[in-house]
Amino acid sequence: MFKKIIATAALATLASSAFAAQPGTFYAGVDGGVTKIHDLDDNKGSFGGFVGYNFNENFATEIGARRLGSWTIEGVDLDADQYAASVVGTWPLQQNFNVFGRLGYNKLKAEASYRGASVDDSDSGVLYGVGVGYNFTPTIAGRIEFQKPSSDSHNVSASVVFQF
Repeated sequence: MFKKIIATAALATLASSAFAAQPGTFYAGVDGGVTKIHDLDDNKGSFGGFVGYNFNENFATEIGARRLGSWTIEGVDLDADQYAASVVGTWPLQQNFNVFGRLGYNKLKAEASYRGASVDDSDSGVLYGVGVGYNFTPTIAGRIEFQKPSSDSHNVSASVVFQF
């Protein structure tokens, strides 16, 4: 019983040592998720990476790239990518737990190929998203986010963030 109390106290101390984003620090992360384009039947897996800079515990800037998904529609292969720059506002709820919102600009690129021929197109616009984050340690965090890259698509992802 005494060992369980010591272990619980040690875990509580370790968890309370995880702080929110430290001012003037950089961070980087990777994410994986699911994208839905409203005119297509299938949800597709997405993956990406990002880097950011914390101005303080409430505001950061971030750039990232993500493969939104790959579809095959009647023999045509379609790949969709996202390149984004955004401002992230964070509101700490508890010492390790926060909610955040994102507002930015993104470029979406789609490439379609059929029997060796390909064509691509791109579109730019507003990106917004909301999410929750949890700081596991002072340098490692996790987050879950809902993003709206365009009016006819959305992405839900989970990410691991490393602060340095």
